[in-house]
Amino acid sequence: MYTIKIKNCAFFARHGVFDAEETLGQRFYVDALLSVDPGDALLTDSIGGTVDYGEAFSLIERIVMGERRFLIESLALEVGRALVAEFPQITRAEITIRKPNAPVRGVLDYVEVTVVWPQ
Repeated sequence: MYTIKIKNCAFFARHGVFDAEETLGQRFYVDALLSVDPGDALLTDSIGGTVDYGEAFSLIERIVMGERRFLIESLALEVGRALVAEFPQITRAEITIRKPNAPVRGVLDYVEVTVVWPQ
């Protein structure tokens, strides 16, 4: 096993419970920590046996930029499930989503959730 980390992917999207969040949109930041079964990819130096991070990023982007979610927890779960389904080498996906402009009455850097798939 080895891990791939894809850190701080930034996307402008329209997720959230409130109508203003859909109307105005905001930035979301995504981290993916992927546990990967290498098979023989490391020995053969072959991209075909591992996870292409460019494709993984594109998959994350399509989901985050796609259908509106009320909960970033739900969004994180969808990303994790999609990565595991797309890349059979991934045995576990830990997805973290940060929302810097969460509608909270107070001062904070961001709200962050982490979801692991499979659980």
